[in-house]
Amino acid sequence: MPSRFRLAALCLALLSLSRSAATAQALSSQWEELTAPDFVKAIHQAQGVCVLPFGIIEKHGPQLPLGTDLLDVRFAVKNATAQEYAVVFPPYYFGQIFEAQQQPGTVAYSLSTQLTLLQETVKEMARNGCKKVAIANGHGGNQSLLPLFAQSQLATARDYVVYVIDLPQRNAPGRPAQKTTIDMHAGETETSEMLIARPDLVHLDRATSQSGADQHHLHLPSSVYTGIWWYARFPEHYAGDGSAATKELGAFDQKNWSRTIAEGLRAIKADSDSLRLQNEFYEKAQHPLDTKQ
Repeated sequence: MPSRFRLAALCLALLSLSRSAATAQALSSQWEELTAPDFVKAIHQAQGVCVLPFGIIEKHGPQLPLGTDLLDVRFAVKNATAQEYAVVFPPYYFGQIFEAQQQPGTVAYSLSTQLTLLQETVKEMARNGCKKVAIANGHGGNQSLLPLFAQSQLATARDYVVYVIDLPQRNAPGRPAQKTTIDMHAGETETSEMLIARPDLVHLDRATSQSGADQHHLHLPSSVYTGIWWYARFPEHYAGDGSAATKELGAFDQKNWSRTIAEGLRAIKADSDSLRLQNEFYEKAQHPLDTKQ
């Protein structure tokens, strides 16, 4: 073939590759935005990794929307999947929030419903090709629920793995100094993050209309736990002072959060051990007397 024809063929091949890459990049990461044919492409591009951003519907002080945790975690996941592609499940808020039932707007499902719905959801995700399901937590009240759920996956054999990506650490190097000492719920950090994720829903002028101070209504040693502990300390379901929020702190935390999730997704994609070990465990669990002692 004359050199000019070889050059033309090479240019066409490169153009085709470029178009393919552009098409791949154009795929939305959002499950509900994909067409059925594009969903198949998306699952392959994601290498079977799907993310379930897990929020909640609850009061967030007098200044933040009820869906703060849901909006924040989905914002962080969207930025993370722009760095490391994965398919993102639609809005999910069926978590643990019994401690806020006295506040207007809170949606608290029974524990059995929470666990059943979450199991059915990840099962359906897996049936659709999500063999690695990463639950990205956006709510402090889920920090006991989600490890329990992940542990329960060992009860019966499954052809998929559930991972939990927890809330990020708030002590990353270079983080802007905080002004407040109590910052557990709807305070300086969460309000700052929402100033980045959804500034249109933040009402800073209302942040001091209620107290987020610790009320110390319960006096028990640290070794004793009771479910009413949160209400005893923060009956307004507000722990901190949102008026101290800044966009500088919010931007730093959101960037760190999305980076943490992206790093988790990369590690999950590279993980070939969890499913192998799960299968080995399931097999041995059927014949415990044969397990070498």
